[in-house]
Amino acid sequence: MLIRKTAALIGIMLATLGVKGQDVLKYVNPNIGTAHSRWFFFTPAAVPGGMAKLAPSTNGHYGNASGWEAVGYDVRQNSIEGFVHFHEWQVGGVAFMPATGPLKLQPGELDKPGSGYRSAFSRQNEVAQPGYYKVLLDDYQITAELTATKRVGFHRYTFPKTDQAHIILDLGQKQGESGDVVDSGIRMLDDTHFEGHVTTYPKYVAQFDPEGKITMYIYGQLSRKPESVNAFVAGDIQAGSSNATGKGAGLALNYSTSAGEILEVKVGLSYTSTANAKANLAAEAQQLTFDQAHALASQTWQQELGKIYVEGPNDNDKVKFYTGLFHALLGRGIASDANGAYPRHGGLAGELSGHEKKYGFMNTDAIWGAFWNITQLWALSYPDWYQRFVNTHLRIYKDRGWFSDGIANSEFVSGVGTNFIGLAIAAAYQSGLRDYDVKLAYEAVRKNELGWQNRPKGSGKLDTGKFLKLGYVPHVEDGGKFISDSTGSSFSASHTLEYSFSTFAAAQMARALGNQPDYKMFLDYSNGWQKLFNPANKLIQPKTSTGDFIKNFDPYQPWRGFQEGNATQYTYYVPHNPAKLIGLIGDGQFSEKLDNIFKDAETKAFGGGKTIDAFAGVNAVYNHGNQPSLHISWLFNFSRQPWLTQKWTRMICSQFYGTEPIHGYGYGQDEDQGQLGSWYVLASIGLFDVKGFTDLRPIIEFGSPMFDKVSIVLGNQKKLVIETKNNSQENMYVQSLTFNSKEVKNCWLYRDELMKGGKLVFKMGPEPNKNWGTSVPPPSAQ
Repeated sequence: MLIRKTAALIGIMLATLGVKGQDVLKYVNPNIGTAHSRWFFFTPAAVPGGMAKLAPSTNGHYGNASGWEAVGYDVRQNSIEGFVHFHEWQVGGVAFMPATGPLKLQPGELDKPGSGYRSAFSRQNEVAQPGYYKVLLDDYQITAELTATKRVGFHRYTFPKTDQAHIILDLGQKQGESGDVVDSGIRMLDDTHFEGHVTTYPKYVAQFDPEGKITMYIYGQLSRKPESVNAFVAGDIQAGSSNATGKGAGLALNYSTSAGEILEVKVGLSYTSTANAKANLAAEAQQLTFDQAHALASQTWQQELGKIYVEGPNDNDKVKFYTGLFHALLGRGIASDANGAYPRHGGLAGELSGHEKKYGFMNTDAIWGAFWNITQLWALSYPDWYQRFVNTHLRIYKDRGWFSDGIANSEFVSGVGTNFIGLAIAAAYQSGLRDYDVKLAYEAVRKNELGWQNRPKGSGKLDTGKFLKLGYVPHVEDGGKFISDSTGSSFSASHTLEYSFSTFAAAQMARALGNQPDYKMFLDYSNGWQKLFNPANKLIQPKTSTGDFIKNFDPYQPWRGFQEGNATQYTYYVPHNPAKLIGLIGDGQFSEKLDNIFKDAETKAFGGGKTIDAFAGVNAVYNHGNQPSLHISWLFNFSRQPWLTQKWTRMICSQFYGTEPIHGYGYGQDEDQGQLGSWYVLASIGLFDVKGFTDLRPIIEFGSPMFDKVSIVLGNQKKLVIETKNNSQENMYVQSLTFNSKEVKNCWLYRDELMKGGKLVFKMGPEPNKNWGTSVPPPSAQ
């Protein structure tokens, strides 16, 4: 039955793969931004949200010092050390490499050609597309191709004529963010099948959930029996064995090949067991050929990317758009098996059922700042992704009693030490996404804001008790140690701003549920940010526990009171009440001051200039390369100067984002699993919400759409069309707007109205229409 269903699905998908689909896929360039890119960034041989994310690695076995920096595939490096299967936040492992000649069992060093099994390659002989990767390995004259289903990786290697052909299955090497290998094993089960596992101890697991580990399981199927097999551990061959165990375990499969001979490997993956890895292969790919799997992957990408179809003459903008959408849908992969098994804390396995099984369980980087990009995108057209996120974190709450901002196989990997899961769930509820236990959800949201006693480190917000007592987090000088505990935090100001926003979200959810006492309590906490507003300099400034502003204050200094930013950036971090912030700064001064900030930011490409470093812009006046600044360009809508939002969002899209491997998402950036790509998608179609849909009745703000026409399949299956008349690079300013032929005088609309579908028509011009969108600004405090 399963085989017949799979064959029928292939037939349907192949029949529907048309010209329009090819046009969408051709605009995705996975190589964009691959200088200084994170471990999960360049993984083309994958399907949207898949567990199997196959990709070449140029430097993966080196790992990285801080456990998160750029590693894996770097466009500036010209040799490949293997093709790796798992690529998630803090998760990586299982490298395969085809080779010829004398057998080498270590990946080798970047600066020492021939020192291991790595091979030089030319990017002229490389193809990277959604769902597919191909490259010629120059040292071996082997063509390697990769594709995937959701939980199965496919390899196709075309060999030259040789009696020394090898496929090296290296499970024992550290890969990317995964940390050191603590155990691994692999064995042949019969002539053409193998199974294995690798367990790692990533740095962020060690820091935030030290009793946890990350284990990856595989079950593989070979297209041809090897003529011999060498088991090895840490590069040492285990004579006469096809079973390797311990750190550094692997197998070398040895063949004689004729010219052009193809050897293929299918690999089922799982985070729970080798039995489930085998079951995943059987469920998804037992009868699939490589070409069929490739076609399925392409069609899946077409289906998902095609939900937002943009039209216009500027191909570079389309490349930015669809590459951004590709990265948004690539990250945060599924971690549960086809049968509903999922990885629990401490190496255990649990079982999903009901709506949990329907959506699946995911691995995810921190959701820090994602309410300004990826959750809005999910709510627009990908509600099942948002439901998966919510159900995943409610499962974590049921298992562990707390939320964690980021998770790797149920292990807490908070990363930023704060926690916005409650806000994201509250926003899902306000967006009408409620296929989960709402009572449990509110219980968890409430605890995330109020719980501080016995709170585990991996749940973040360890300074919550002080925030609840004082209304702000007191500043602690840390000597560079980044402290957050019961006494306060070295990120005291940014935490105060974040907790003010997240308690606002909890207040609105409480209000929606009819809980007036909680609504009033949380709303009071949401005003905590005002305690740090310094009227003398009109900036947010950290305070000590005695209520005094800190001394020797430098508004451009990052990391002192502000995480990954500075006071100039974070002063605008009041998304839940822009009107109050504008009033404190001054109605006449706010827009002028902010406009000058963007004029200065433009000289530095809206980030850290051309410095290739994730934190290049942390001391700048504005830093689009990191999350805390992403809403700021939209605040002009609240200050009755929407033409400046139109101008600066356009300029950011044009100048910060690029179409090159080095200038992709800025030069120095931290692209957390599709967040910067999602921002471009939203801004380029002119839709955004500063509050991330946390309002009781969420709104959509309007910017400056960049495309002549955008056709959107909404999450409720209705259709929204955005037409932009007189559109050009110069005509960035909205002159008028209609929705379903009715005039829209405001620069915003209630989201529930927009989600009914229909047609938005923007008329553009080269000069601002200062009479449009100014009379009624978007609602602020509720």
